[in-house]
Amino acid sequence: MLDIKEILNKKLLSAVFQPIINLHEPSIIGFEGLIRGPVDCHLHKPSMLFDHARQFNLIEDIELLAMQVVLSEFAKLQFEGKLFLNVSLDILLQSDIKKNETLNFVNSIGLQPSQVVIEITENIPTYDYQLLKDAAKFYQALGFEIAIDDLGEGFSGLRLWSELRPNYVKVDKHFIQNIHIDSIKLQFVKSIQEIAQKSDSFIIAEGVETFLELEVVRNLGIAFGQGYYISKPQAKPLYSVQKNIQEILTRKSVARDSLLQNRATVEKLLKYVTPVDVSCANEEVFKMFEQESNLYSIPVIDKGVPVGIISRYSMIDGFARPFRRELYGRRSCSMMMDSSAIIVDKSITLQDLNKLVLDSEPHHLSLGFIITDNNQYIGLGSGQDLLRLVTYMQLNAARYANPLTLLPGNVPICEQMDYLLNLGVSFVACYCDLDNFKAFNDVYGYQRGDDVIQATAKLLASVISKNDFIGHVGGDDFIVLFTIEDWEIRCNMLLVKFDSIIKGFYDETDKLRGGLETEDRQGKRHFHSIIGLSIGAVLVENNTFHTHHEISSAISIAKKQAKRIEGSSLFLERRHLN
Repeated sequence: MLDIKEILNKKLLSAVFQPIINLHEPSIIGFEGLIRGPVDCHLHKPSMLFDHARQFNLIEDIELLAMQVVLSEFAKLQFEGKLFLNVSLDILLQSDIKKNETLNFVNSIGLQPSQVVIEITENIPTYDYQLLKDAAKFYQALGFEIAIDDLGEGFSGLRLWSELRPNYVKVDKHFIQNIHIDSIKLQFVKSIQEIAQKSDSFIIAEGVETFLELEVVRNLGIAFGQGYYISKPQAKPLYSVQKNIQEILTRKSVARDSLLQNRATVEKLLKYVTPVDVSCANEEVFKMFEQESNLYSIPVIDKGVPVGIISRYSMIDGFARPFRRELYGRRSCSMMMDSSAIIVDKSITLQDLNKLVLDSEPHHLSLGFIITDNNQYIGLGSGQDLLRLVTYMQLNAARYANPLTLLPGNVPICEQMDYLLNLGVSFVACYCDLDNFKAFNDVYGYQRGDDVIQATAKLLASVISKNDFIGHVGGDDFIVLFTIEDWEIRCNMLLVKFDSIIKGFYDETDKLRGGLETEDRQGKRHFHSIIGLSIGAVLVENNTFHTHHEISSAISIAKKQAKRIEGSSLFLERRHLN
């Protein structure tokens, strides 16, 4: 098995590169160079590689070698963009002699300093800011550019930004993941973007892993992005932005978003509890419970991956038996853990988690559940907190739900509109109304009328995406907020489906003649056609609307236009568009 010294002596490192793209004029502006250890070796991952180097006091040597490997491989590939080169503060603060060695190495392999961005990674909690400023200025004077890596993760990123005035600031992936459903992360990145505009820095969003995240960061005005959704790190990466990404970035923004009432994820329940390694002895776990009276569960991990959970009551009960502690105190805690523990990713919704817990064995409710991020342990959640929060959400939802369809009513509809406006994405608001419904209700009675309304609600739910929103204003009026591009196809599908089922609610005679007759107070008879569905739609984008009041007014006008068309119809209001 290779060790860190052999890797260093034989220079057994390789480089991979991840593209960084312009989010507004789709093109690759550079590549982050990343290091890898030997393949099929326990030190292949950079985290393991650098941890071992640190243990043997070889961290500076391995970092310098990594820099040289990345620079050399980048030069061989002859990329036109910039190379973002990871440099720790330890390396950055080296003597001027060693800094000049870096310049000489760059020149020797045919690169220019202007092609290299020194990406500073925080690895120490305190440092001399003046020394840092001097070091950054030294490199900038040589022609290099400066970037701060993982803003929001380290010890003092904002001050580092203020002091160094870097060319680029990379926002940590934690704040990008699920930004489309997390208002706090959204506000954080918005604020960072505002600071960047005033400090002549460019923001790079790290860890873009989904279409939704890409849409949101682009709409916030973030300049550049990188992540697995754009491209994974590769030894020979793409030279241009993939076609599907180009299409997303160049077309009009129509991003999807979860329903307002479904946005809450398990992260709301996250509490960090120090885990124990699977090799930890039972005696040590028992002492942890003894020392902390409020500790009820302890997660068990193996290389950061959760494998089970130990209950306070199981441990104490087990050790209370005669000679149990003496016999098993030094044994691995794996014998005391529950390996069937509920383990969920931080992105799971509270609704899905609640169902998972209720479908599991009863003891899991008191045991709690383990929360992960990319399969790595990040904390625990308690069943009591889950039930409390879900109950609150259900009561709050019921408070504003329409009693007939149980769909969100006026308040949630307005909240969802304002949320999407605040998010800065484009969406389509639709006002759905039934034509000739009053006559139907008068002739057949409210019960059959209610059946039609409920059937309409089910139809709406069947054609919209799970990430779209449907609300019931009242009576026969519905609101749908589409955040997907094929909204028009779905609306036309809805109209076809509605026309195919509505006749089934009429008596045979009325069905055959295509409607029903009523008589007014003057004795005059009127014919009313089979109920139709009118949809008035408005595209909300480019700051055309600022409040839900403006949107409500616009879709009401659009609905009136749709009702002027004979039969079921869709009308798109275009007068509000730029």
